[in-house]
Amino acid sequence: MAITLGVLDQSPIRRGGTAAEAIEETLQLAQATERLGYTRYWLAEHHNSTGLACAAPEILIPRVASVTSRIRVGSGGVMLPHYSTLKVAEQFRMLETMFPGRIDLGLGRAPGTDGRTSAALAQGPGMRNVEHYPRQVADLMRLLRDELPEGHPLTGIHAQPRGESVPTPWLLGSSLDSASTAAEQGLPFSFAHFIHAEWAGEAITLYRRLFRPSQWLDKPLVNAGVSALCAETDEEAERLAMSRWLWRLRNRQGLRIGVPPPDDPEVERLSQPELDFIEYQKQTSLVGGPQRLRDRLEALAVELEVDEFVVVTITYDYDDRLRSYELLAEEFGLSEANSADDRSLSQRRPVAS
Repeated sequence: MAITLGVLDQSPIRRGGTAAEAIEETLQLAQATERLGYTRYWLAEHHNSTGLACAAPEILIPRVASVTSRIRVGSGGVMLPHYSTLKVAEQFRMLETMFPGRIDLGLGRAPGTDGRTSAALAQGPGMRNVEHYPRQVADLMRLLRDELPEGHPLTGIHAQPRGESVPTPWLLGSSLDSASTAAEQGLPFSFAHFIHAEWAGEAITLYRRLFRPSQWLDKPLVNAGVSALCAETDEEAERLAMSRWLWRLRNRQGLRIGVPPPDDPEVERLSQPELDFIEYQKQTSLVGGPQRLRDRLEALAVELEVDEFVVVTITYDYDDRLRSYELLAEEFGLSEANSADDRSLSQRRPVAS
């Protein structure tokens, strides 16, 4: 099975580092992964975090797209319940106008933050309840295509700038509800395996079973977001991965910290329940040398019946994160496949006389 790889960048901030450094590393990583042959670059949305820098993917997307030339760039994702549906439609129609054929609009319904910050983000008297999310998604799809039906409350309102092409929508989720919404509205679905690995198979199966063809898709289209870290050896990869595991543990405990170094002395003082949580994280992460990562990704692709993974990698040191993406690209022959695609396209182009 040929596997396609993309990137989900959460713009991690290392302990002792700054958000500005994290954003600069995002730009460097986007350029590097484009050269390596990754097909899409998604930017996450998180709020009130000392460990993740990007709170506004719709602003960072055009910066990333402007320093790259062919990789698809998008949100992974916009947390729609926080925002006006019309405003999101206008933001992404503008992005599609600026970078036609390269923009993905990934949508989610999770708050992406704590409850108090979520309330601060809320529009009007309060954030819309999640039961309104499917209608929000449907309204957004109509606004993107400028196809609001007669009698709709927004009929006569046009998301600007209007144009021939539209961004490609993706519904992101880590639950059965998100899978159902994506299927019923005929949208591509990206399951966050790195959040709820145990639900991935059931959610993706449900999506395929309930899928209804739409103006967007005539058959199901699904990928999976995975946490993966590749190093020269299995042992080195596991050492580097401790940074993410410890960081997630401390965030779960309410301690807002930057991503710690992998050899942080705290590791030696962890309690048994804390060690148990790290062991759980190990089961939902793909960590190892190139061969182990290839074996695990290929097995997961067969298990979930997907041929694309969007890879999130968090390390303390940027060079280790970049090296992880380089090793994966080498192992899966991404740059070679990319070059073959370029040669195929050049053979089909008319030759100027």
